[in-house]
Amino acid sequence: MSNNTRVRELRVERRTDGAYADTPTPRLSWTVESDVPGWWQAGAEVRLDGEHVARLDTDESHFVPWPFDALAPHARHTLEVRVTGTDGGTSPWSAPVALRSTFLADGEWTAPFVGLAEPPAPATPGLLRTELDLGGEVASATLYASAHGVYQVEINGQDVDDAVLKPGWTAYQHRLVHEATDVTALLRPGANAVGVRLAGGWWTESYGFHGEARPFYGEQPAVAVQLHVVLTDGTTRVLTTGPDWRGAVAGPVTASGIYAGERIDARRALPGWSLPGFDDSAWSPVRADDDAVVPEPALAEPVRRIDELGVQDVITTPSGRTVLDFGQNLVGRLRVRVSGEAGQVITLRHAEVLEHGELGVRPLRHAEATDRLVLSGGQDVFEPEFTFHGFRYAEVDGWPGRLDLATAREAVTAVVISSDMRRTGWFECSDERVDRLHENVVWGMRGNFVSLPTDCPQRDERLGWTGDIQVFGPTASYLYDSDAFLASWLRDVAAEQAARDGVCPVVVPFVLPFGSQPAAAWGDAATVVPTTLLERFADRRALAEQYPSMRAWADVLVGLSGERLLWEGMFQFGDWLDPDAPPDDPAGAKTDPDIVASAYVVRSLQLVTAAAREVGDDEAAARYGDLTERARQAWVREYTTPSGRVVSDAQTAYALAIAFDLVDDATRARMGDRLAWLVRRAGYRIGTGFVGTPIVQDALTSTGHADVAARLLLQTGVPSWLYAVTMGATTVWERWDSMLPDGSINPGEMTSFNHYAFGAVADWLHRTVAGLAPGTPGYRRLRVAPVPIVGLDHATTRFESPYGTAEAGWAARDGQVVVHAVVPPNTRAEVLLPGGERLEVGAGPHEWTVPDPRTRPAPAPVTLGSTLGEVADDAEAYALVQATVEELAGRRTSALRSLREWTDQRTLEEELTRLAPAARERVGAALEVLSSRRGSRS
Repeated sequence: MSNNTRVRELRVERRTDGAYADTPTPRLSWTVESDVPGWWQAGAEVRLDGEHVARLDTDESHFVPWPFDALAPHARHTLEVRVTGTDGGTSPWSAPVALRSTFLADGEWTAPFVGLAEPPAPATPGLLRTELDLGGEVASATLYASAHGVYQVEINGQDVDDAVLKPGWTAYQHRLVHEATDVTALLRPGANAVGVRLAGGWWTESYGFHGEARPFYGEQPAVAVQLHVVLTDGTTRVLTTGPDWRGAVAGPVTASGIYAGERIDARRALPGWSLPGFDDSAWSPVRADDDAVVPEPALAEPVRRIDELGVQDVITTPSGRTVLDFGQNLVGRLRVRVSGEAGQVITLRHAEVLEHGELGVRPLRHAEATDRLVLSGGQDVFEPEFTFHGFRYAEVDGWPGRLDLATAREAVTAVVISSDMRRTGWFECSDERVDRLHENVVWGMRGNFVSLPTDCPQRDERLGWTGDIQVFGPTASYLYDSDAFLASWLRDVAAEQAARDGVCPVVVPFVLPFGSQPAAAWGDAATVVPTTLLERFADRRALAEQYPSMRAWADVLVGLSGERLLWEGMFQFGDWLDPDAPPDDPAGAKTDPDIVASAYVVRSLQLVTAAAREVGDDEAAARYGDLTERARQAWVREYTTPSGRVVSDAQTAYALAIAFDLVDDATRARMGDRLAWLVRRAGYRIGTGFVGTPIVQDALTSTGHADVAARLLLQTGVPSWLYAVTMGATTVWERWDSMLPDGSINPGEMTSFNHYAFGAVADWLHRTVAGLAPGTPGYRRLRVAPVPIVGLDHATTRFESPYGTAEAGWAARDGQVVVHAVVPPNTRAEVLLPGGERLEVGAGPHEWTVPDPRTRPAPAPVTLGSTLGEVADDAEAYALVQATVEELAGRRTSALRSLREWTDQRTLEEELTRLAPAARERVGAALEVLSSRRGSRS
């Protein structure tokens, strides 16, 4: 027996916060630690309840099929695993894991949904309760509960868990989920009480834009509770919601809305209301709501409080208002500790930015995002429960006494909430601005993964836009173990499609009065996201479950594109938020929307073909494969020229052709050259929107233009990824210029400072710059292929893969590049070193030293006589010209807006004729100083 190999972790199904079986046959996964070089599993044993052992003749350790009889509902077991390597050594048994079934038997869910009998207004929060006498000792107890709204259950005065906003948001009319919480420790022999705090949440919210939002699901919240208790004598008791429950418009929460915020009156605290013996004679019998949807077990981790941040600054605005700055744009709410006169109201208004020193609330549109706290007259602790806000700043009004920094740090805490997924991916490099960009992506994902993948967390929207997650899914799957989260959301996608003849709507859950029509890149989430779960997690169960949904969307596309297999002339978002689109027309992109739509026809057909092969549907694979090739040829025939141009001569058009494999190798190379030329002509500034941004860096790098991709990454002018960083952003913005250089908010009706779509570049940082990618589904085989780029001295990424910790990166010094990699046990890696050498390695740490392939030619002198292209190619000179002209022309009306084509056909002096002669002389003098400084360096 080897003491150097052990099982580090044993997991059940997808969730990362415990061993929960939402199916009778859950898959098992384990990770191994070993100091044996190249360790590979030869077999494994799984032990159930310390006595039943299943011997597995397999080298697989991720999503291994359940090796025992199917689990029963309410089951509780322990699991252990040990592994044997090809070296002959066998590990000790792993630490036992407590497994619980979270599903119910068919027909076992009997709890009706109940709510307040006569609420005085829509979306009225309230309290519900009942009591039960258990008699004997409790052996085990599980609480199953769901809601039309959001809720928390108390048993004998204690919350049953630390989850918030339960049960989250699903496509309620099609699908509800229930929790399955172990509450054994909360129950006792004899009298017990169960209480529910209840509010409307997403169920009673109004959805829509332009002040025309309307309720979608229902007017009042309701809850369904089913408590399953097993006594030590074997007796089973089941308590459900029903007519014996009582409710009251009571408790501190007097009003609550996702967009509006919450009002909490501490004077209405009701001690003991969820304890046995409480006098509820003044409460009313509950009402019962009909619902034919039977809740299913929750697949994903719930929303929880995941972090806390303190006040960083207290700002007095020009108008005299008090604003707290938490230093980070976040999603959550404030916990406030305060005492003051009874009835005094503290008002908290939340926003992401300041504009000219005042709270920037215009981007919130109709979301009030305001909490009101009514003091009891004693020592109060407030934290809104059934709402959340996207904010960095909170304006405080009505505070008793002076709110200085010391007081604020003691009294106010920002509580960060998110779906409680496990962090799995990290990146760091030699440029702190890029590191900040990556951190912004992480914070943006945290804030927009609250029960479902939303577009933004702050304004009157916060919807599951399909286009956003379609492009961000790979990044999300690296940063966090989001398999359960996305697999759950995909069930809603399939349900919404089934209600619309296969059309995947633009938001899921679908709650809008528009948007049910198909839209390219948005509806394609139906094919792209399941493929991402296969690629990143090897989740073949999710792919098989979604396969009918994938086919349904592909069939919609075939019908829309007709005999020509071109999707033309219909509604499209296109390359949404192209930086050249006017503020009031975010769809006004340089790339024709038909080009985008028809490219996505090919893309989805490609993915459905691959999925058909994966699930063994050979007939469908042949059919969709033929359609793929016909659609690809149609795209090339209609939208490209023999010389390799695309009729929309824009960055996104070429990126699509390259990234989606729409053209042959020779054309691909020419298109890569043209794409690089377009980026250079733009002064190495980004020219893509939601569609092009996630793929433009891959398109450049894969066609031999890593130097251009590097300039694009490290650009700080607007538009660019780092522009927001230079403006102090701590999350990714919706628009490239959500905030203008003068500190004013973009004039468009729609702008957000927390949108993750443009953060999809992080996946390129992981896979390409640092060089760690899945070679086969789930990283069973890794691909280590770092691409050192000019402007960075080192880059490293670390990833908690399904098989253990993987790492890749590089560091450049003294004309060489040192590449390193850590390959987890039970995996292998294909390595492509800078310079082209290929090799294969097994588990363990590895390091290679190769010549630095990057070229850094000595900079040529740059003068007013240099061409604009020559200026653009010289990053230092380019930045100097930008800064000087901006200083001369003013930041708002910069003459640089006319410098849009940095080509070799015009000189800098010719382009600067629009400036006064003295200004041109200033630019020339600045360039002379630069040349002199360079000369002294050499």
